[in-house]
Amino acid sequence: MIRELSILIPTYNCCCRTLVENLQQQCSLMDCLKYEIIVADDGSSDQSFIQENEPITRLPNVHYIVREHNSGRAAIRNFLASQAIYDWLLFIDGDMMLCRDTFLSDYLLAEGDVIYGGYQIGQGSGRNLRYVYEHAYEKNHIATERQKNPYHDFHTSNFMVKRYIMTRLPFDERFIHYGYEDVLWGKNLKNQHIAITHIDNPLCFEVFEDNAAFMQKTEEGLRTLSQFRHELKGYSSLIDFADSHKYLCMLLKNAYPCAGKTMRNMLIHNKPRLFLFNIYKLLCFLHIQS
Repeated sequence: MIRELSILIPTYNCCCRTLVENLQQQCSLMDCLKYEIIVADDGSSDQSFIQENEPITRLPNVHYIVREHNSGRAAIRNFLASQAIYDWLLFIDGDMMLCRDTFLSDYLLAEGDVIYGGYQIGQGSGRNLRYVYEHAYEKNHIATERQKNPYHDFHTSNFMVKRYIMTRLPFDERFIHYGYEDVLWGKNLKNQHIAITHIDNPLCFEVFEDNAAFMQKTEEGLRTLSQFRHELKGYSSLIDFADSHKYLCMLLKNAYPCAGKTMRNMLIHNKPRLFLFNIYKLLCFLHIQS
C-alpha cells in the first residue's frame, strides 16, 4: 500500500475549493498516509477564481501557488511535479469532483507505475453540446474499454504516477494551447515500454461550459492537433482519416468556407447534434491544414 502521496492540482479560471476540501478530508482519515496537496493556478485571467480558492490555504498540508503568467497545460503539470516531495504523484484537474468516499484509498491499493482512474459524467442538459458529446462516449470510460487501447485512452484529469517517470518523461512543453499533450504523453509511454494500468476509480465531470465556449475550445484543440499532426499520427482518428482518404479530403476542405459558419451556428444553438459536431470537426481540421 502506498504511504506517501503528493496530490497535484492545476487550475485555470475555475474554483477547486470543494475538491481540495474533500481530498484533504479523505487524506486526514488515513493515519498511515503522509501527504501534501499542491494547487497551482496557471495565471487565471479571472481574478475572482483566485479569490474563491484562497481559503484552501488554511487547510492542513495544502499549498496554493498563484503564477502570474499562463504557461500551458503541459508546463504547469511539469512545474507541479517539480514541487512535489513524495515519490507518488496524483494529478487531478481542478474542475473535477470527488464521487467516491474511497477514491484515495482505492488509488493507494492499486498496482502499477502509471495508473489512470477515468472519469464519469454528471447530470447535464441535452441542449449543452459538451454534455451531449461526453454522454455519447461515456461507455468508453470504463476500465475494461480503456484497457483495450491503453495508450490511446489516457487523460491527465485523474492519474497517478511514480515521480521518477515524470522526471524521466515530462510533458512536452511545446503544447501551450488546449489539447493533446496527454495524447502525446501516452504515446511516449508506449515508446518507452512503460505500462498504463487502467482502473475504475473515476472522478466526476459535471461543469459543462456553454456551447460557444466549447466550440472555441474545440477549435483551439484542432489547431493544436494540426500543429503536431506528425507526432500524433496513429493517435487521432481525424489524422488517420485525412491520411487514408486524401482525395476525398481535398474535396471536403473546400466545404468549410461555405458551410462552416452555418454549421457552427447550428451547434451553438440549444439543440446541438453530435453527428453535425463530428462533421464540423473534420471540415475545420482540414481547413486548418490547407
